[in-house]
Amino acid sequence: MSLNMVTLVGRAGRDPEVRYFESGNVKCTLTLAVNRLRRKGEEDKPDWFDLEVWGKTAEIAAEYVRKGSLIGVSGALTFSRWQDKVTKEAKERPIIKVDRLELLGSKRDSTGEAPSMDEDF
Repeated sequence: MSLNMVTLVGRAGRDPEVRYFESGNVKCTLTLAVNRLRRKGEEDKPDWFDLEVWGKTAEIAAEYVRKGSLIGVSGALTFSRWQDKVTKEAKERPIIKVDRLELLGSKRDSTGEAPSMDEDF
């Protein structure tokens, strides 16, 4: 049996980028900063992940997620592979294909300001 499942909680590193396709599909990409458990005296440096979200979930991410938003995601680890045009070297980049997105809050929540959302999920 094999299983490819990733679950992360962190803050959006930038506002989502959204693409609408002629087929009707919607794709949203963004980055996620996740803090590691660290030992005393270690530098507090986050791990960064590239996220790819499709469909209705992508539309929700585009509307409600902003840089600094606290979100939880689960999905599968995939790799984008290509050949560098200049060096002809094979390149790859890990991407989390998100199946589920949870809106957990934003930086504004910690300052006491409530985010304004028109819909409940």
